This record gives sequence, structure tokens and C-alpha cells, in this order.
Amino acid sequence: MPDLLLELFCEEIPARMQATAADNLRKLVTDALVERGLVYEGAKAFVTPRRLALAVHGLPAGQPDTHEERKGPRVGAPEAAIQGFLKAAGLASLDEAIVESDPKKGEFYVARIHKHGRPTPEVIADIVPEIVRTFPWPKSMRWGEASAKPGSLRWVRPLQSVLCTFGPETEEPEVVRFEIDGLKSGDVTRGHRFLSEGEIKVRRLDDWMAKLEAAHVVVDRERRKDIILNDAKDLALAQGLELVEDAGLLEEIAGLVEWPVVLLGEFEERFLDIPDEVIRATIRANQKCFVLKDPSSGRLANRFVLVSNLVASDGGTAIVAGNGRVIRARLSDAKFFWDTDRKTTLESRLGKFESITFHEKLGSQAERIARIVRLARELAPRVGADPDLAGKAARLAKADLLTEVVGEFPEVQGLMGKYYARLEGLPEEIAAASEEHYRPQGPSDRVPTAPVSVAVALADKIDTLVGFWSIDEKPTGSKDPYALRRAALGVVRIVLENGLRLRLGALVDVDLLSFFADRLKVHLREQGARHDLVDAVFALEGQDDLLIVVRRVEALGRFLATDDGKNLLAGYKRAANILRIEEKKDGVSYAGLVDADLLQEPEERALADAIASAVPRINVALEREDFEGAMSVIATLRAPVDAFFEKVTVNAPDAVLRANRLRLLADIRTATRSIADFDRIEG
Repeated sequence: MPDLLLELFCEEIPARMQATAADNLRKLVTDALVERGLVYEGAKAFVTPRRLALAVHGLPAGQPDTHEERKGPRVGAPEAAIQGFLKAAGLASLDEAIVESDPKKGEFYVARIHKHGRPTPEVIADIVPEIVRTFPWPKSMRWGEASAKPGSLRWVRPLQSVLCTFGPETEEPEVVRFEIDGLKSGDVTRGHRFLSEGEIKVRRLDDWMAKLEAAHVVVDRERRKDIILNDAKDLALAQGLELVEDAGLLEEIAGLVEWPVVLLGEFEERFLDIPDEVIRATIRANQKCFVLKDPSSGRLANRFVLVSNLVASDGGTAIVAGNGRVIRARLSDAKFFWDTDRKTTLESRLGKFESITFHEKLGSQAERIARIVRLARELAPRVGADPDLAGKAARLAKADLLTEVVGEFPEVQGLMGKYYARLEGLPEEIAAASEEHYRPQGPSDRVPTAPVSVAVALADKIDTLVGFWSIDEKPTGSKDPYALRRAALGVVRIVLENGLRLRLGALVDVDLLSFFADRLKVHLREQGARHDLVDAVFALEGQDDLLIVVRRVEALGRFLATDDGKNLLAGYKRAANILRIEEKKDGVSYAGLVDADLLQEPEERALADAIASAVPRINVALEREDFEGAMSVIATLRAPVDAFFEKVTVNAPDAVLRANRLRLLADIRTATRSIADFDRIEG
């Protein structure tokens, strides 16, 4: 079956946009093909700093023919209706329609419409220009003389050529002909900006990839990444060193080069006095280079790895020297900042926070720090920390924000606080809390476990949430400018992963507590738990201990996975539905004491006895936080509930008997609600 090759060649595609652009091109083109009946076998997008391309494999030669019957008006209908039918069906006259009969509606016209599918190249020629014109670049531009005309093409950078071919592997492919703002499609591309000259004529995917490789372009992004990573490791190994891998930097560099050439440089050993993280941040931010470490010491070595987009005639000597000069200058600045910061204590910096606004409605940074200190001291006994130590750690945790190093490299905030605290001889708990109170910063980041760090991390996040909730700055939809979802999820993870017993209701209001419930649902759903069970447990009064909520949810999930659990839930749903209908109709609640003298049937007496026996045992188990035991007790209700609904008529003719049986159903509801709100459980 034929294949499609499409390449959009332009001046430049910024690295940060490349991955998304490749995904968008693949989806837009393949969706458009499928919508038009052209189903394909596979598709792969390619992107380099200068080209965005797509190969679609296994396309049919043309669209399938379609057959449609369109019912028209009755025979003898008004002329306007007849003409409307002919126009809609594409018929020249009624002679092209057929007449069908219906016993009830009589005779009416029917159009049998047969449409021949168009050749695939024609379809491609229609969809590609529109996709190019409306491509969702985050930023785009106009250029040249045409830019002054309304509706002229916008693209991320000036579009220079469009390659589009279609055909089977065994034949010469045809050029799919179309035009975009005066730019005509063809079968030529260009190689590397500096290492190749002239146009390159290509046929299909394998030909395109091979000829571009010969022209110093590696079109596959993943292969460029592999080349960079493997060559960098080899260079490091040759020096007896290890590459400090950086997935984000690797992604970025792969988007900057079409022909990666990996080179090794060095800087003076005197700069190794600077903390490793600062060296790495300096070299990464300014020169997009990797750093190496000495496996024997675990510290960084005075080497760096850079990736060039050129095969230089001098073997890269000038390129390495140029990068080295910039890196040495930046490291000199970093060393100056590091040396300057060590002349001042963290405590002496705190006064500056009084003049720095945290938020116009929440006061200064100094006021916020004071709140965090109070909360950290309050939380300390609950997490096993010393209140005085937790208070001191909270007071100094933000101090490194005012240092020169963090001012230049914000990504090392917290970490530098740890270094400066150690240099001052402060307790290790305070040093660790400076770094760890920001954690976890994402789902893959570890949570703090040291008690003082836990107290400060919880205080920091809870203060943030309470503060922004108080001024009604809550997350909306996809917008969360203050990262409140991340803060709440951080609290959830710290509590659960440290096994903490913390009553959030004493710290936050009901509205914010429901937000924690939502974050807990997200967290548990990622662990494979059901969100409806979290809702069912949180609906109970006083459920603000996240650890206990999770244990209840886990026990409830295991119970509902059993036959007893499934059948009891079904019985509960039946009882609850009857009660809902009858209480609404009668305008009363049937919650109350069941009259034992009115229990006539053996099954209703057995159910009443089972509930009376189960409820106190459930309560005892819950008081002991023995949730498995509580589930075992409630499972004993399954058989009497089943028997009750099989043998007993709830809505008896006798009103007094009916009311008593409805109260018995209400007792089922009450018994289950000591464990969870079964109304919120799906199924």
C-alpha cells in the first residue's frame, strides 16, 4: 500500500516547541485522513531544528466509494419541497429518483446517491495546506512582501519549502501538488545548514532519511539523543569519569543540533570549591553543557561535555575553547557569589523580608515566615519533632532566598540554605529542613522523613493553602498559578508516606478539607483505588485524618470485592431507593426505633436481630480502628438482608406494618453509614 512523506522545511524551530509540534502534525494529518475514509497502518513524525516531517504508512490509493439513500417528499408534494430535495440530493430531475411505497405514508421519492472516492493525493492536497495555515504554534510570524496582505501565512519561522510525495514502495512516488501562499510543493529538501549545499531530491521515507544522513542531518530525534548520550559517556569513560545524566538537558540539546558532535572541555580546579549543584547549574544554564563526576569521590570533575552542530576542521578545538572561556567567566561569577554569601549569616538576612511582599493580601514575607514558625511549632509534637528546633528551622528555611547564589540560580533554593546552615555549624536538622521543606515538588520527588523537616514542610504548605483560600484565590479549571494542587498533594503524601496521624479539621476549614479530599482521590486513583470509595468515607462526619481515611478506603475496597460485599451493597441500594421514594412521598423520615412486636415474618425478625447484634460490634471495631473487623461484622448482614427482600413485602397494606418495615430499612442505612456512605459507592 502507498505511503505519504511530508516535510515542512523552515528557517528554525525552537527546541522547546519541537516535540509538541511533531505530535500535533501527526495527529492533525492522520485525523484528517481518517475522517475522509483513508485508514492507515502507521505514522511517525520527525523534527529537527529546521524541519517538521511526517511519514504515514499503508494508505489506500483512494477513498472508498459511498452509497447513500436519501428519503424525499411524498409524490405530489409542493414544488418547493421537490426542488429542495433535488438540490440536497444533487439530482438534476425527478427522473433520477425512484418512488417507494409505504402502507401508511403512501408513495414518496428516494434518491440513491453513489459517490466515487477521490484519489488519495487529491485528498492530501486539500488537507495539508489548511493544516499548515492553521497549525497551532505557541508563537508564529509573517515574513516577506506577502506579510502585508490580510490572511497571509503565519508560521513559527519563515517556511522555505514543502516536500510531499505519495506512492507504493515498488513504484516511483508522485509529488502531491498544492500551493501554500505561493510556495509550491515538490520532492526536494536541503541538508545541514553548513555541512551541505544545494537541494536534495528524495522519493520516500527511507530515501529521505538516507540522503539527509549523507547531508549531515539525523532526522530521528531519539537517535540524536542516543548519539549524544552514548558519545558523552564514552568521552567520560576515556577520562576515568562518569557523565552526570540530565534528561531535560538532553531533550533540549537534541532540539538544537541536526548533526551532533560531542566534545570535551575543562575548567580550572579552583572552581571545584563551589558546591557541585551551583557548578552544574552555571554550566547547564549558560552553555547547555553536561558535567562529569569523579566516581571515586562522588564530586564533580573539572570537565564538561558540549555538543556542537558542526564537524570542525580543527577537531573542535576552537569551539571547546570558546565555550571554556564563557564557562570560566560564569564560574568566576558563581565563586564570587559563593564567597560573598559565606560572609553573612542566615539569621542576619531575615530583616530584609519585612520589606518584601509575599502577596498584597497576605502581607510580607516576614509575616508569612512568622506564621510558618507558629504552625511548625504546633505540628512538631504530632510528628515527633522538637518544637524549638522546628521553630528555628522554620525561621531560617527561607533565608537563602536572599543570598547571591540563589538570586542568580533560583533552582538551588533550599539546597544552598542547607550548605550555609552547615557552614555556620547549625544543627543538621535545621540544615536538612532548609532543603527538604520544599519537598515533594512533584509526583516523583521523595517526601521528607526527618521529623523537623516534616514539621516545616507541612507548615509551609498548609500556610500557603490556608492563606490563598482565605483570599479566595483557589485553583480554577486548568489554572493554578500558586501551585495549590501541588501543595495539597504534598501534604497528602507527607502524611501518608510517614504514617502520620494528623487531624486536618483542626487546621483548615471545611471547604479546604474537601480540596484535600479531591487531592487524596487523585493520589489514590494513581495507586489503583476507587475515587467513589474515598467520597463514601469522607462523607462521614469528622473524617479529617487522612491516614485513617485511606485505611478505611482500603478495607472497604477489599470488602466490596467479595461476594458478601457486592451483594450487601446491592441490598443496601435497594433499601435506600425504597426509603428515598417513600420518605419523599410521605414527607417524613423513617429513621427511628423498630417495634419488635410488629415483626411478623421470620425474615424481618432475623434481620432486626442481625442489625441489633452487628451495630455495637461494628462500633467497637471502629473505635479500635480495626476496619477489617468492622467489615467482617457488616458482612454478616448480607444473608438476612437477602432473605428479607426475597420473603417480605415492605409496602404492606397495613400502614403501621409498612412504617415499621421502612424503619427496619432505615436501620440498614444507619448500620452501613457507620462505615461509609454507601449512597456514594458506585455499583
